[in-house]
Formats: sequence, structure tokens, C-alpha cells
Amino acid sequence: MDCAASIGRTVGQALVDQLVIQGVRHVFCVPGESYLSVLDALRDSPITVTVCRHEGGAAMMADAVGRATGTPGVAMVTRGPGASNAMVGVHIAHEDSSPMILFVGQVDEGFRDRGAWQEMDLRASFGGVSKWVGELDDPGRVGEVMARAFSTAMSGRPGPVVVGLPRNVLAQADRSTDGHPVRPVEAGPDAAALAELQAMLAESRRPIVIVGGSRWDEASRAALHRFAERFALPVATSYRRGHLFDAWHPNYAGDLGLGASPKLVARVKAADLVLLVGGRMGQVPAQGYTLLDIPAPQTRLVHIHSDPDELGQLYQPTLAIPASPRRAAPALAALAPPAQIGWAGQAATAHADYLAWSQVATPQPGEVNLGEVMVWLRENLQPDAILCNGAGGYAAWLHRFYRFRELNSHIAPASATMGYGPPAAIAMKRLYPDRQVVSLSGDGDFLMNGQEFATQVQYGLPIVNLVVDNASYGSIRLFQEREFPGRVVATDLKNPDFAAYARAFGGFGATVERTADFAEAFRAAEASGWPAIVHIKVDVECMSPGATLSEVREKALAAR
Repeated sequence: MDCAASIGRTVGQALVDQLVIQGVRHVFCVPGESYLSVLDALRDSPITVTVCRHEGGAAMMADAVGRATGTPGVAMVTRGPGASNAMVGVHIAHEDSSPMILFVGQVDEGFRDRGAWQEMDLRASFGGVSKWVGELDDPGRVGEVMARAFSTAMSGRPGPVVVGLPRNVLAQADRSTDGHPVRPVEAGPDAAALAELQAMLAESRRPIVIVGGSRWDEASRAALHRFAERFALPVATSYRRGHLFDAWHPNYAGDLGLGASPKLVARVKAADLVLLVGGRMGQVPAQGYTLLDIPAPQTRLVHIHSDPDELGQLYQPTLAIPASPRRAAPALAALAPPAQIGWAGQAATAHADYLAWSQVATPQPGEVNLGEVMVWLRENLQPDAILCNGAGGYAAWLHRFYRFRELNSHIAPASATMGYGPPAAIAMKRLYPDRQVVSLSGDGDFLMNGQEFATQVQYGLPIVNLVVDNASYGSIRLFQEREFPGRVVATDLKNPDFAAYARAFGGFGATVERTADFAEAFRAAEASGWPAIVHIKVDVECMSPGATLSEVREKALAAR
């Protein structure tokens, strides 16, 4: 006899029903016996389940969905070891303000606090990196807990939520009432704040807009473009938020990330009005907190953020406006510009500076010039192609020479977490099967989650994975040479043949040892129709677009 049928809907089935009600289309998981009831219910649901090879990869996929859609990505893992592995994805979502929900199978309630097999205190473990940690321990509150989880993940500053699922509760009869689809509360700017901002703009002579954060959509992005055009404002994007403003737009001033253009940094420092929209202006975009004084910036700062608690937390703005980008951007676009714009021509100059900084690849030692590879991608990928990457020195060339055109064309963690590219690419290809998806990783970066290439092959996802191999943890070695020149330790790597690695999993593999061979290898990878790895071998001297490793070492030695 089917026990589940004899008791009606189980808690596990009710949970999956709530996911469907909340519009969840994808779940990323590593299966575990602690939540078999949920897995069984997913089998008969309209939700697409992607089984992953590591819980960290599953959580990163959920984060990628959350940042691309604005609605929570969902990952499911088992207790103890599974939850620990998934922590990295939760941390990314917390740092990057991405809505996601991690469901963790949990020990039976009767075994709590006995040091049971794989027992874990979820509240203690995840409390510092999530917005809420809950437990689904009452069969009468499934709808309530799920509605709270989705609402919390999307409200204010979006972020991750963790929900524990005690194994014995999941098999019990559900006694709850279904929730309704959750819609996040979207605060909008009030008329008085907009009038004050309009007056401040009219008085300004050197304004600049810095855009970042989450809660953007196509409409708000388009409104931001209109606002910039009407007011002739230069617009910079925050670290790894370049997709929020078209890089070819004549008002685009560049990326305030690692290795930012010196002219852009100088422009922000010289501004008499900084309009920060959506972002928090953390350490990286603030260039080590040197752009704006803390707590009281010397220049006038207008900070627009969806979470009122963020306003004044780090910087005391001249004008604080609690509003989500989806509400703020259209309101900004509706403002009337002054009759005479006191900063006329500055946007054009800023854009020209950006083009000069990013147009032509700088010479590099070795047979492969990574800058020229990025320029080729810039000129040959589709405008809506999605690039996913993790962390490493290679990303400096991507940020400098590639130009993001469309919303969500760049999916990468501002927390600079390694191993993000391959799993994020899976999530994007699941969401957008008709768009080009490219994963870009360093050699150490790729092997943090290279096992998810098997997931790409399992589901036949034609993703091109570019692996930049300099046989080193490059960014760490760069810092090492700056601080301890000539004393290299713990950064050399012995790497596999990544093209052979791809073929071993059933994908396509190619190796590039000269810049001139890249285009053919990339086209062959795409033409294969299979997940592919293009193994790009670069000289270890290539550590940044601006300086070789030897130059960094010599400069550090000379300074001693």
C-alpha cells in the first residue's frame, strides 16, 4: 500500500506545490536521503530538476538564477556535509544581494541535539550569511514558511534564505493552507526627494552616476539610459555590474572594478555630485574606500537603494532615497533637465576616455595575447551572449576589453568567488537555451567546480568553457610579488590537459597556444554542438593588462 496516498498530501508534496505557486521553474540539487519525500514530489511536478556534482555548484546555480531573474533561485542539498559544501553559494548571494533559497535536509526532530549522524545547527552555521534561517518543522505551516522564505529573499536588499527540512516531518500529512504568489514590496521615491535631487543636479557642474546592485529589469535599465541621455550624465557601473548600462552608449564612462581606468577614478574623485543608484559602493567599486570619505563624503552624495537600512550604514549621504531601481529609474527619467546643463560635454569626454582605455589590447609576453582574445569575443559574440566567470587574474582582461551590451549578459560574483563560471553557465543555459553562453575561468578557478562539466554533458548544454591556463594561482601570485618579491610559494600549479579532460567527459576539447588559433578553436567548439573546453595556454608573466609579473617584482624590489 502507498503510505503517502493513504495520508493525502504530504509535507514534501506541499512544499513542492508551494514552489510551483511561487513560479519556480528550476531546482538545482545534489540528492540526499534526508529529503527523499521532496525529491519524489518533484518527479511529478512541472519543475525542471538539474542534478549537480557538488553542492557548491548547485548553490551557485541558484544564485545565478536569482541575480538574472530577480526571483529566488532554488537549491536543495542534504544535511551536514551537503549544507557545508553549499555555504559558498549562500555567501555569494549574501555579498551580491541575490535572492535565493537553499533547502537543507535535516535530521529527524527526535534526534536533535544528540550529535546525530550529519546533524548541523543551521541557524548557527548560516545565520551570519543569510537573511533568515528557518525550519519546516510544523506540518500545519508549510504555506506560511514558504511564503516567508520567498518574501524575505526578495524584500529590501535581496539575499539568501536557508530552510531546514526535518526528514520525519516531510513524510507527515500536510495540514497547511497554500500561500499566494509573493510579490516583493517595491519602495518608490517620494516627490520631495525627487525635487531636491532635481535642484542638486541644476546646481552641479561635475556630476556622475554610479549604478550597481540588484532589483533591475529591462524597463528600469532602459529608463536609466533615458535619464542619462536627457541630463547628459556620465554613467559608471559598479564592480561586475557592467551589464546594467550599454557599454557602447555615448554616456558610458566605464567600470569601477579591479583595474579601473585611472581617468575614471579621477573623474569620480573630482565630482561635485555622485548619484549612486542601486548599489552599496563597497570596497572594490570604492577603490579600497578611497573614492568617498567615510562616514561623511566631502562631495554631495545622493544614494538610492531598495533597503532603507543600507542608507547611511556606510556613507552618510546628502540625500537618501529608499527606492528600488525598478521604481527609481522611471522616476529619474521623468525629471526635467535644467534649461542649461552646466556639465555639457562631460559625458562624451568620459565615454571617449573609456573607449581609449578599452579599445586596443595591450602587448603581452608569450604566444597568446589574452586582450586580443577578449577583443575577438567582443566583436564576434552575439550582443545578448551571456558570459559567466569566477575569480582570478584573467578576469582583468574581460573587464577591460569586453563590452557588455544587454541586461544579464554578465553573470559573475562581486564577491570574486572561484569556481563560479561553469555552474553559473549551466543555470543560464537552462534559463535561456537560445542564447550564447560562455564560461570563462582560470586554471585554478575552473578546477574549483570543473566537475560540473559533467553536468553540462549530462544535459547536453552547448556551453563553451574557456580555461585560461598560466599554471598558477595568478592573482595571488601577483599580490605575492608586490609584497614579497621573488619569494613565490603555494601558487604554482600542475595542470591537466583540459582539452583531454573535456573529451573524457564526452564533450569537445581544443587547445590554443597562439592567439591566431583562438577563433578557429572557438568556432569548432560551437559547431560541435556539445559542451566544450577551449584550453588557452598563456605565459605566467601575463598577470594583468598593465604590467608583467617581472615588472611588478622589479618595482617592488626597487621600492625596498
